[in-house]
Amino acid sequence: MTTTPLTDTTGREEDCVSAEAHAIGPAVADTVTAALKALADPLRLRMLSYVATSATGEACVCDLAGLTEVSQPTVSHHLKLLREAGILTSERRGTWVWYRVAPEYRRAVSTLLDTFAPATLAAPAPGPLTGPSDADGALDRIADELASRHPGLDRAIVVRTVRESYTALARSAHLSGHLLTLAERFAKQRLEDLTRDPAPEIPQILFLCVANAGRSQLAAALVQHYAGDRVIVRSAGSTPADQVHPVVRPELAALGVPGDAAFPKPLTDDAVRAADVIVTMGCGDVCPVLPGKRYEDWVIGDPALASPAGVAAIRAELDARVRVLLADLLPDLDLSTR
Repeated sequence: MTTTPLTDTTGREEDCVSAEAHAIGPAVADTVTAALKALADPLRLRMLSYVATSATGEACVCDLAGLTEVSQPTVSHHLKLLREAGILTSERRGTWVWYRVAPEYRRAVSTLLDTFAPATLAAPAPGPLTGPSDADGALDRIADELASRHPGLDRAIVVRTVRESYTALARSAHLSGHLLTLAERFAKQRLEDLTRDPAPEIPQILFLCVANAGRSQLAAALVQHYAGDRVIVRSAGSTPADQVHPVVRPELAALGVPGDAAFPKPLTDDAVRAADVIVTMGCGDVCPVLPGKRYEDWVIGDPALASPAGVAAIRAELDARVRVLLADLLPDLDLSTR
């Protein structure tokens, strides 16, 4: 009597179990897909971004109708789909219905607009980032120079700061040829923050957003434009981009910022400790909260996702907010002629 060998399926069963353990469940996938389908329309995505970045956190059909040439009933239809997906909530007041981002979706919408959307626009890196062949020697020379400017600091701290700055920028810097120059500027700024002797007459402001490639760069440039050396201003990102958004560069140039002067920088504890005022734009939850600091959260759209008219509107809104902030910090500053 012959017997047929049994096929060993143990490995396959384990593979199936392993795959099932790593994938989200079917019911969850269905729920997420329904939300993604609701967002998979350019007009609905623009409407959502308007509502999410509105100063009041809400908008009505009359506000959103200006985004497109379609009729108000069509706008209402798109808003209804977002509401049915649970992404928006609505409230009728008189003859208008007002829409807000549902509380349980606020963090997800913020991630979508501040992180995912800009990432889809970023060009793929041209290749692996390579620094100068003698980076170690160049970094040592930078550390020697900066150590001479800060004789009160242990040289080991200066060396560590220089090398940490180089490594942090190397993760995201777009132009490797300028990496040492950028690292020197960043390290210089960090050491100044580390050794800052707070002076009440010279406040320090830190602007913080996600990518440090648009809003925070513009806000810092506006402060510098209006206040000059009467204010120390910094900007940083919780997840810095590889370069400043191209649509923002002309705005920075108009404010007198040279093309190579603005570059995305990561958030550091030194910058937070040195700041008197910390302004967050879409990433307040990642910024350490320290006593004695003034915190403000500005709800402003991301210029990377905006049309040319939208970029101009974002700059105008930042300009108005910066003027209010400076009028409070420096009451004698004359802003009327600027």
